[in-house]
Amino acid sequence: MALVDSLRKAASNAIGKLGGDVTVRYVTAGTYNTTTGASAETTTDVDVAGIVGGVTKSEVNDLIQAEDKRLKVAASDLDTVPTTKDRVVIDSVVYQIISINTSEQANEPVTFELILRS
Repeated sequence: MALVDSLRKAASNAIGKLGGDVTVRYVTAGTYNTTTGASAETTTDVDVAGIVGGVTKSEVNDLIQAEDKRLKVAASDLDTVPTTKDRVVIDSVVYQIISINTSEQANEPVTFELILRS
């Protein structure tokens, strides 16, 4: 476990120094309103450092579009793994999470790579 802890700490330090401020917005579905026909939602924001980049042309497929962005965050900076129902806010722009790729060591998450769409 010492190696995993070292990797998690190194990832957090590196991303913290190289990345910018982003907000992971966890979304929880609330109660259904029969009058409006919509569900309320509750959000919880977590500010972390993240490295933002674009996707490459070779990654564009049925799921990933050319305008999508890639965000790498340290797993140790988040208490909960993001899901596709959650969102990310970067410079006041709200992005939907399209997919999540987890880099692991010994079955412990080290980093999360999120594909985002505005």
